[in-house]
Amino acid sequence: MTIAGRRLDFWTGVTGVVLAVLVVLLMIPIFRVMVLSFVDADTGNWTLGNYVEVFTRNFYLRGLKNTLFVGLLGTIGASLVGIPLAFFTARFHLWGRTWISTLAILVLVAPPFIGAYAWIMMLGSNGFVTNFFERLGIEIPTIYGAHGIILVFTLKFFPFVFLMTQTALMAVNKSFEDAAENLGCTPWQRFVKITLPLVFPAISTGAIICFVLSIADFGTPAILGRGFRTLSTIAFTAYRSELGGLPTMAVTVSMIMIAISMLALLAQRRILARRRYASGLTNLPVKMHLTGWQNIAVHLFCHGAVLIAMLPNLVVVYTSFLKTNGPVFVGGFGMESYARMWRQAPEAIGNSFLFALAAVALITIFSAFISYVIVRRETRAAGAIDFLMMVPYLVPGVVMAIGFVTTFRTGFLSGMGAAWLLILLYFIRRLPYGVRSTTSSLRQIKPSMEEAAINLGAPPLTAFLKVTLPLILPGLIVGSLMSFITAINELSGTLIIYDSGTLTMPVSIYLAVLDGEFGLAAALSTVLLLCTGACVFAVFRLAEKRESSFL
Repeated sequence: MTIAGRRLDFWTGVTGVVLAVLVVLLMIPIFRVMVLSFVDADTGNWTLGNYVEVFTRNFYLRGLKNTLFVGLLGTIGASLVGIPLAFFTARFHLWGRTWISTLAILVLVAPPFIGAYAWIMMLGSNGFVTNFFERLGIEIPTIYGAHGIILVFTLKFFPFVFLMTQTALMAVNKSFEDAAENLGCTPWQRFVKITLPLVFPAISTGAIICFVLSIADFGTPAILGRGFRTLSTIAFTAYRSELGGLPTMAVTVSMIMIAISMLALLAQRRILARRRYASGLTNLPVKMHLTGWQNIAVHLFCHGAVLIAMLPNLVVVYTSFLKTNGPVFVGGFGMESYARMWRQAPEAIGNSFLFALAAVALITIFSAFISYVIVRRETRAAGAIDFLMMVPYLVPGVVMAIGFVTTFRTGFLSGMGAAWLLILLYFIRRLPYGVRSTTSSLRQIKPSMEEAAINLGAPPLTAFLKVTLPLILPGLIVGSLMSFITAINELSGTLIIYDSGTLTMPVSIYLAVLDGEFGLAAALSTVLLLCTGACVFAVFRLAEKRESSFL
């Protein structure tokens, strides 16, 4: 069949379905948020008053300043930890290098709000570290406020900078550094003038991810803020206060968050476009051995950084086994927190797995087909789909959830329940993880095998299912597992949509922390961490199979 001179086939239909899904679940909610930001809540007329209020009222301006402050300083902190860690692990022989990378990934996939809660257990008003120093007569600042949020962001997000920079450093052409050394450059000069510019794209990409995630994070400032409000917490509070009416101020704040993320990404691309950052892979770096105090210092820094970052997770697990009497820790060890968890939160545990698994099932199916369209179909529609896969990275969960509520709880879709909204929200927000992983695998596979199947008479779908799909299966599973990890830990979007029958573990943890139920929160957090750790282990095992893919 042909239309306007173009032949329509199975993959044309797939492309159309994918575009329709992305328009309905991604573009329309975002467009709805944008439109509502120009509507007067009282009259329903078009207005710029919402933006005028945001940029003139001190409450919103302070929130904007706070967001940029913790976002920028958190990103700088993550870079100051991640770049040296990447350099040391990529250029020197270190004991436990694999262990360092593994812990960094575990830190990365653990929910940030769990880290915030754990730091309260250590450095809160009644934290055990705070109490220890008080007994010594030393008063230390608590974790609450901007400095605590920045600390959590630094320790939570530095693995992005570390992992990306490490990969880039291992691929730098050593000839450039050797030439600089022969010209008399000191090691520091070589690093600043040669190595750093070559790996700057990787550093900037990791830093942009840190910044975008920092300004979008809701749980950390909500738990540690104590009056220090960011745009994400303001948007959430505004939405709650506007229930029953048009959430105009909530969506206006949300649009500003999206604008900040997009401006950051555009700034990075503009900087990278000014120069060419490339080198041939003819002479890869050789790892060196350190001796003496330098060896000790580097090992202390590398292992210390990941251990401190992992400390909140270890504290959570430890706390979950402390004996409690109701919400109070009474000394000793016991399983009371887990008993309370099974009594009070079985529905939340079941919902978390149900919603995440349902979303991942959709992600797995769509990722396989979308990846094929992106890699094998050289059309404008395929390019548009590839571009749209970047959008969920830039849109905070609070923003996307508000878009879902304002879009799918009105008109003929008003009967859609919270459970379906959460599943679809998880699906569209985490779909890029599955698509990117599967796309990476598919790019390594030459199309000749599937073309041979088609030439032998197999329909396109049959060729895809019997030839291509088995080859990309490891990458597809890895992407699905990463989607599951992030979906089951989703907090900000869930808080907007959930009702009494759709409580999830992240929401239950958040509410337990606010109520001072730290034992219950620790038990639920431990379950989440165990699920995350199991998925990470599975990802490592499956990632090994990708190396044996047909090239």
